[in-house]
Amino acid sequence: MASARPLRRPRPSSNLRPRPEARRFADAATLYGIPNWGKGFFHVSEDGDLVVRPTREPGRGVALKQIVDEVAMRGISTPMVIRFPQILMAAVANLNDAFARAIDEYGYGNVFRGVFPIKVNQKRVVVDHVVEAGRRYGYGLEAGSKPELLAAIAADLGPDCLITCNGYKDDTFIRMALNAVRMKKKVVLILEKVSELERILTVARERGVRPLIGMRAKLYARGSGKWAKSGGEAAKFGLTTPEMLEAVKILKSRKMLDSLVMLHFHIGSQITDIRKIKEAIREAGRVYAKLRALGVPIQYLNLGGGLGVDYDGSKTAFDSSMNYSVQEYANDVVYTVKQICDEEKVPPPVLVTESGRAVTAYHSVFVTNVLDVADRIEQGRRARVVPSDATVLQELASVYDSVNAKTLRESYHDAQQYKEELFTLFNLGHLSLEDRSKGEVLFWQICEKIHRDLKNLKEVPEEFEDMETMLADTYVLNFSVFQSLPDIWAIDQLFPILPIHRLNERPTEFGTLADITCDSDGKIEKFIDLRDIKETLPLHPLRNGEPYYVGVCLMGAYQDVLGDLHNLFGEANEVLVTVDEEGHSHVVDVLPGESCQRVLEYMNYDRTEILDSIGRQLRRVAGRPLKKEEARAIFKDFEEVFPRYTYLER
Repeated sequence: MASARPLRRPRPSSNLRPRPEARRFADAATLYGIPNWGKGFFHVSEDGDLVVRPTREPGRGVALKQIVDEVAMRGISTPMVIRFPQILMAAVANLNDAFARAIDEYGYGNVFRGVFPIKVNQKRVVVDHVVEAGRRYGYGLEAGSKPELLAAIAADLGPDCLITCNGYKDDTFIRMALNAVRMKKKVVLILEKVSELERILTVARERGVRPLIGMRAKLYARGSGKWAKSGGEAAKFGLTTPEMLEAVKILKSRKMLDSLVMLHFHIGSQITDIRKIKEAIREAGRVYAKLRALGVPIQYLNLGGGLGVDYDGSKTAFDSSMNYSVQEYANDVVYTVKQICDEEKVPPPVLVTESGRAVTAYHSVFVTNVLDVADRIEQGRRARVVPSDATVLQELASVYDSVNAKTLRESYHDAQQYKEELFTLFNLGHLSLEDRSKGEVLFWQICEKIHRDLKNLKEVPEEFEDMETMLADTYVLNFSVFQSLPDIWAIDQLFPILPIHRLNERPTEFGTLADITCDSDGKIEKFIDLRDIKETLPLHPLRNGEPYYVGVCLMGAYQDVLGDLHNLFGEANEVLVTVDEEGHSHVVDVLPGESCQRVLEYMNYDRTEILDSIGRQLRRVAGRPLKKEEARAIFKDFEEVFPRYTYLER
């Protein structure tokens, strides 16, 4: 554990100060949509830095660039995940307080006891802070595997906290849960299939423990967004109505009906439309009420997960957004369940949710550095055409000279025609490589000239709508999409992405992002926008000798645990930061990322065996042509790589 101490903002050297014309840009927050998706946690400072305010208070913030500079002096480089535990604690409080307000407003006759699903982020530092923040609310945990259940049972939960167990279970899993019940913990085993009930009852009888059982209902209602198929009649998990009644019958016959304490349902993650949530609550509320009327003593109604996050700030039912607030969600849950219970004259249940994304998404920011920019054309260099050049080059040069606001469409069509002719002639052997190069440069310079003139038009003609994407540069970032942002690759998830500094300068470039893996899918070409999905991101030109950092916000849910080892790029460095009441920032902990040795061990490679093999090969060539001293130096170079970071180091 690194010692906590205030961050000291380094004094900027004169060559790092923004140019006078850059200081005039004051619209970065609007350009990147920060007020729409930031929820008050993110702010642009007068210095042009992206500032995180973990408590949302104006005077309590820290610039991400400041953190990057501070930990660099400790030998921790980008890429890195910067975590803000105070945001985690604020999210837990926000969810629980929202339900408390709704319960008070509607006079609901019971309480809220939420649980955090560990699968959303199993990092111990995350779970520990969620548990700490939730202790005063009776906020528990959800586990779906034996390792997760071990972590949940070991957590310092209060006596009112639930531990819900979802997913398929073997005898070992069930014994663990029952042992925890013996330890006076409220561990509820959720039935995913009727066949699980017999196993639970058998193990419970052997252990002499009366289990706490829940059953997941397979509702007709479905969610919305990418995970809509998680609910409905074709859902992977859950009991149909006949299966629920069969489970009740079995428990009655064993005189164990009082063990059935929870009704659970789940209609998907990141539910974008509040109407879908209301439909599911109404259906589940009726199921609960009818079961109570049959004499089933259910105490808890578990609404599962699905509470969304507004990644793009549009407040719509789009996949990366949500058209409701946390308070509206809580109000609809409480009001609907109360209304149904009043109509059916049954006691209201303890309300449970398994909201994870909304709790963890905001607490971490992924930051990495730009390594290079792949420009499509050479800036500032006009391709020089001489009379002896091929006719197609002469024609392209003529098009370039004739481009103006009145000839944009004609010039573009001509340029495309001559470009096709250029490649045809080259493939037939009539042009040299130098001719082809000159023609390509001319074509892209024509497009660049047209694009500049398009900015002066009130309406952009349809054929030019993709020109910005076509002209975009590729910014190469020091990270792996597959390790740090797997949902971008796997499900086209959108995250807010922006530079973390130089935001008081007008971004003059637009680009897409590429990672350092050797996979063509290792790229980001879709970005958030209020009305659409943008295909480029506004960025600044690189400056010689100066780092340029890009941050990905709201990535605290799932990304830490879904990442893979493509190209054996491991987990990134982690930094924990808090801001005290006086506004001083503290690096609470620094957790080094994975080394080359660590990721090789995952694949069953052994450091000693690798070095032994390299040593044998060096000995075979020592003296011919290598000298022994040179061979030893080469061996030492290999040896020193094992503890190094898997990413590129400056």
